[in-house]
Amino acid sequence: MTPAKASDFSRDLKNLSPNLSFAKTEALNSPPSLQGLGAGGLGLALTFPHDVKSQAKASVQNLPPSTSVSSSQPTNWLEQGRNLYRSGRFSEAVTIWQRATQQYHTQGDRLNEALSLSYLSLTQQELNQWQAAQQSIEQSLKLLQTAKPSADAILWAQALNTQANLQLHTGKAETALESWQQAQKFYEQAGDKMGSLGSQINQAQALQTLGFYRRSKQQLEVLTQKLQEMPDNEIKVIGLRSLGLALQIIGDGKSQQVLEQSLAIADKIAAKPQLSSILISLGKTAVDLQDPEAALDYFEQAQHEATNPGDQLQACLAKFKLFLDYDKPEFAIPLAPQLLQQLRELPPSHTSLYAAINFVATLNRQSNPDQILPLKDLAQLMAVTVQSAQQIQDAPAQAYALHQWGKLYRRRQQGVQAQELTEKSLDIARQLQANDIIAQSAWQVGQLYKQQGDRSKAITAYTEAVNALKALRGDLVAINPDVQFSFRTSVEPVYRELVDLLLDNQPSQAALIQARELIEALQIAELDNFFREACLDKTQQIDQVDPTATVLYPIILPDRLTVILSKAGQPLRSYVTHKFQAEIEQTLDNFLVALNPVSDSRDRDRVSQQIYDWLIRPAQGDEAFIDTKTLVFVLDGRLRNIPIAALFDGKQYLIEKYAVALSPGLQLMAMRSRHQNHITAIVGGISQSRPGFSALPAVESEVKQISKAVSSSLLLNQEFTSQALAKRVKSSSAGVVHLATHGQFSSRLKDTFLLTWDGEVNVKELSELLKNRGSDPSKAIELLVLSACDTATGDDRAVLGLAGLAVKSGARSTIATLWPVKDQAAAMLMTRFYDQLRQPKITKAEALRQAQISLIRQTDFHDPFFWSGFVLIGNWI
Repeated sequence: MTPAKASDFSRDLKNLSPNLSFAKTEALNSPPSLQGLGAGGLGLALTFPHDVKSQAKASVQNLPPSTSVSSSQPTNWLEQGRNLYRSGRFSEAVTIWQRATQQYHTQGDRLNEALSLSYLSLTQQELNQWQAAQQSIEQSLKLLQTAKPSADAILWAQALNTQANLQLHTGKAETALESWQQAQKFYEQAGDKMGSLGSQINQAQALQTLGFYRRSKQQLEVLTQKLQEMPDNEIKVIGLRSLGLALQIIGDGKSQQVLEQSLAIADKIAAKPQLSSILISLGKTAVDLQDPEAALDYFEQAQHEATNPGDQLQACLAKFKLFLDYDKPEFAIPLAPQLLQQLRELPPSHTSLYAAINFVATLNRQSNPDQILPLKDLAQLMAVTVQSAQQIQDAPAQAYALHQWGKLYRRRQQGVQAQELTEKSLDIARQLQANDIIAQSAWQVGQLYKQQGDRSKAITAYTEAVNALKALRGDLVAINPDVQFSFRTSVEPVYRELVDLLLDNQPSQAALIQARELIEALQIAELDNFFREACLDKTQQIDQVDPTATVLYPIILPDRLTVILSKAGQPLRSYVTHKFQAEIEQTLDNFLVALNPVSDSRDRDRVSQQIYDWLIRPAQGDEAFIDTKTLVFVLDGRLRNIPIAALFDGKQYLIEKYAVALSPGLQLMAMRSRHQNHITAIVGGISQSRPGFSALPAVESEVKQISKAVSSSLLLNQEFTSQALAKRVKSSSAGVVHLATHGQFSSRLKDTFLLTWDGEVNVKELSELLKNRGSDPSKAIELLVLSACDTATGDDRAVLGLAGLAVKSGARSTIATLWPVKDQAAAMLMTRFYDQLRQPKITKAEALRQAQISLIRQTDFHDPFFWSGFVLIGNWI
């Protein structure tokens, strides 16, 4: 049989879809922070403890040299430490720099002692030794303050950079921003232009972490201009590459353009050592853009241009992962023995350990890894990796290797050995307080107990895993194409499998409460993951929100649908329908298809009634909805895509009996809404066609009718720009923002946007724009209305983008459309909604209900297609 050639891969791309589409965008670790590294250039500080990053090499190669008095000892401790750091031997570098610190302290050399401590802190951060890193940098800064003669500006800049990196990693983004601003001043005082630019790139990332996306983007655009004005040299190449990676972290599409420019200059000035790492970065960008053909081309170029075995290995690993992610093992199989041999021959280092771990992790994700390499060879590689990690005192690597090794034994049905190895991994992770490793190893221990039928111990282990995931929060959302851990494959299942265990066999009240909390936490984790940062959450008890509301949590499990029902002052109830997940999801899909007005209404009613029987009828038969006015749904999985209001009981739609609202979780509920009879609004829209978008002729009528119905300021067509909207939101105290324009919701951040006259505004920028009134809760937008929006075609999680915008906009409530509704029907429904909203003591949910009922009973738009696509998310009062 002739081996498959990588060049044949592109011919198959048209028929491919990646089998792990989410695995390329989420991570269980903190975001890499860009480290301005002084005269040595720019690079990425390696803060991914378990990630093999090609840019890590650039960082350590450009670690700043000693800038103070040289050692009088024969051995230059600082240089030794730098060499060890470059090779990824962090534990040895720590030992050397500790000796250097003591040596310089004995000599009375305060400046080199301070520099040694700064390096020591940076390396301790690589080893997750956060408390030690804090002590080292504090001591370094204290020495610089008391040093005589006064410390050089460059030493201050480097120490502040190290401190800021630590602050950002430990969740102190605002303090990190201030430290980088100080570092910038010292770099400029020292005449170090590239150090200054590096600090500004870091500041842009800190701004993004704080939620100031437009400010971050503006700053990066200014930096781009500054780099353009520099002469072409290697420092400019590194600067552009770092800038490209920073843009990639915040989800800015210009990252590819900046990386390409870096590559062009590197090629022009023959900066050959830089070519491979830039090409790998471009390849990973192409993977994130789901362009595997371009990614393969970049990885092959990177392999060709590599000037050392390490870069060659990185390029080959990237290709290997690409083939497997796109379900083409025939192209990966010839590479596997080569990679295995290379990994066996590498001397022990931080980088080589994680290269081996990620190689095995990639194979462990496959359904049949033994078709690519014998499992015994992979197990042997992990055994050697564990020994090497012990040798160089890299405890996190040891824990990760033990975890992957245990997973291999589990595949071979050797549960005792699998459990022993995974428990060892978990013990080390607990000592390190490494929540990312705890989450994975505790999950695996839980799965092993579940296989043994020990439900109690399984629940305990799963609970530890979930608690670790909750503790990670912001770290969970980091974007990095290399990392092997995915939200869809390594986070969501932990929650779901624990819920499944808790709800098995007549669950107790305590189990129901824990299951409900888990579903809420999963909703938050999904939104965190969507936005690449932790969402703010404010817990409220249901009886504090609305005692006349009942909250339903429908949960799709592998072999059943469970509905947990929560009502003020009453114990939780649960109802079970025994149906397999595939059947449930197929029924939901059929309902969406049947909503098309050209479909047979009898088919629609039949499918709709079946879903009604699953979600509503059991509780209704139990008289659980007595005194209930509003049903609030915290929807799970594919249930989010369907219009709950259109569920049919055989005689009436659900909306004809109850007001209906959706919530991403009561933990994300905005503050209690205030009843206001007098409504003021900002109304904007586009009725004319724009490039790539059709005209919406009825929008003009809609916004003008609304402007007559409520006191408002109007922005139509050319006037409806992002800048004009931002200005109007900031200067106005209007409680309602109504936007009638094209928009799209998607599970992909970059594909969720709203159209203004001057172009698409992505969801992050839109949420920042809508929060443009400061932090005073009394000034928050009461209601955000988005009509004429759509969900991304073929995206079964597209509504995640809608929920994300609803939470992040800061608006107490959001009304939006799940699909583009006939604009005449939309105009009619929205006008009637505002008429209702002006009535005294009416909730938003009831106002929307009355508007929908009026279309059902009083117009030609009685078909659910025309009215049920409007959904209310957030505070329904």
